[in-house]
Amino acid sequence: MNLNQRILFFVLSVASIVPVAAQENLSFDQALNLLHDGNQSLKIADKGIEIAKSERGKLNAFWYPSLQSTGAFVHLSEKIEVKQPLSEFTDPAKDFVHSIIPDDKIISGILDQIGANTLVFPLAPRNLTTVDLTAEWVLFSGGKRFHATKIGNTMVDLARESRAQVDATQRTLLAESYYGLRLAREIVAVREEAYRGLEKHYENAVKLEATGMIDKAARLFAQVNRDEAKRELEAARKEEAVVQNALKTLLNREGESMDIAPSSPLFINDSIPPKMEFILAMNTSNYLVNQLNLQEHMSRQQLKIDRSGYMPNIALFGKQTLYSHGIQSNLVPRTMIGVGFTWNLFDGLEREKRIRQSKLTSQTLALGQAKAKDDLAVGVDKLYSQMQKAQDNVRALNTTIELSEELVRMRKKAFAEGMATSTEVVDAETMLAKVKVLRLAAYYEYDVALMNLLALCGTPEQFSSYEQQAITKS
Repeated sequence: MNLNQRILFFVLSVASIVPVAAQENLSFDQALNLLHDGNQSLKIADKGIEIAKSERGKLNAFWYPSLQSTGAFVHLSEKIEVKQPLSEFTDPAKDFVHSIIPDDKIISGILDQIGANTLVFPLAPRNLTTVDLTAEWVLFSGGKRFHATKIGNTMVDLARESRAQVDATQRTLLAESYYGLRLAREIVAVREEAYRGLEKHYENAVKLEATGMIDKAARLFAQVNRDEAKRELEAARKEEAVVQNALKTLLNREGESMDIAPSSPLFINDSIPPKMEFILAMNTSNYLVNQLNLQEHMSRQQLKIDRSGYMPNIALFGKQTLYSHGIQSNLVPRTMIGVGFTWNLFDGLEREKRIRQSKLTSQTLALGQAKAKDDLAVGVDKLYSQMQKAQDNVRALNTTIELSEELVRMRKKAFAEGMATSTEVVDAETMLAKVKVLRLAAYYEYDVALMNLLALCGTPEQFSSYEQQAITKS
C-alpha cells in the first residue's frame, strides 16, 4: 500500500466515525399532532372555553333558590315597652258610679288615685341578638332566566369558534414553516447539485487549459462561477437553519438539538374544485362570520331581557330564626313563609334606552356580518388565483427543466470536445438551477395558498385530503 492509498484509507476511516447530525423525520400530520400537544396559543384558547363555561354556570345559577344566613347584635338607646295610662279605664268607671250614686266621693277618689298611674309592659330589652336563615326562590322573572341561559350557551359556542379560529391560524403557520423548511432543504439540494456541476466543469477547464484548448480567462470564468455557486449554497444552508429554528419554536421544541426533517413532500393538485364551492363554504363555516352570527344571536337575547323589564318579578321567600335573645316569639314569629312581587313601574326611561341600544347593537352586527362576507370573498378570489397561477407555473417549468437538463448535457459534451465555451456551460447550469428553484417556489406557494384558503373557509382539516390526492396521483 503506497502513501496515497494509506492517506485515502485514513480519511475514509475518520469519516466513518464522525457523527452525522441527528434528524427526526416528521410528516405533516405528525407535526400537526405535536402542534396540538404543546402550542401555547391553543392552550390559551382552551382556557377561554373553560371561562365561558364558568360564565354560563353563573347565568344558570338564577334558576336555583338563594339561601342566606344573617345575624346581628343590637344595642338600643331605650327599652322597647308599651305604656298604658289607667285613666282610660277609671274615667268610664267614675261616670258609671256617678250615674248610680251622684254624690259619691269615696269611690271616685279611689278611682282618681288609680287613674293617675300608668301601666308599663316591657317587650324587649336594650340588648338584642338574632341569627336568621332566609331563603328566596324567584318563580317568575318575565323570561329573563330563559334568555340568560341561551346567552350562556352561546358564549360557550363563541369560545369554541374562537378556539377553532386559533387552531386554523396555527395550522396556517405550521404549513408555512413546515413546507418552508421542506422548500429550504430542496433548494439546498439544488444548490449542491449546481455546485457539484460547476466544480466538475472547473476541473475540466483546468485540464483543458493545461492542454492548451482554452485560455486562462475561460478557466478563471469557470472558477468565479464555481465560487459563486458555493456562496449561494452556503446562503441556502443558512436560510434552512433559520426556517428550522422557526419550526422548532412553533412546535415548542426550540431547546432540542435534533433537527426536524420534513418527510411530507411539496405537492400540487392537478385540479381544484370550482371557486364557488369555496365561497359557499366560507359563507357557512368561516370563523369570523360564525362569531358575528353568534354575537348577533346574543344581542337578540339581550333585547328580550331588556323588554322583560316591564314585567314583575314574583318570588317565594321564607325566614327561620335559628337563635334569638331579647325578642319574644309571640312578638316576632320564628318561622315565616310567603310570596311577594316587585314591579318597577317607572325608572326614568332607562328600560327604553337599553332596548334601543340592544336594537342598534343587533343591527350593527348584521351589517358587520354582510361586510365580512364581502371582504372574505375577495380573499377567496385572491388565494384561488394564487393556486391557479402556481399550477400554471409548474406546468410551464416542468417543460423548461427538461429542456434545460438536455441543454446542460449537450453543452458539457461540447465543452469537453472544445466545441463550446465555458460561458455557455455556466449559463446552462445556472439556468437549470434557477428554473428548479422557481418550480419549488411554485409548489410552496400552492401549498401555503391552499392552507390559507381552507382556513378562510373554516375547513383547514381538509388539507390532508388534498395532500393525499396529490401524492396518490403522483
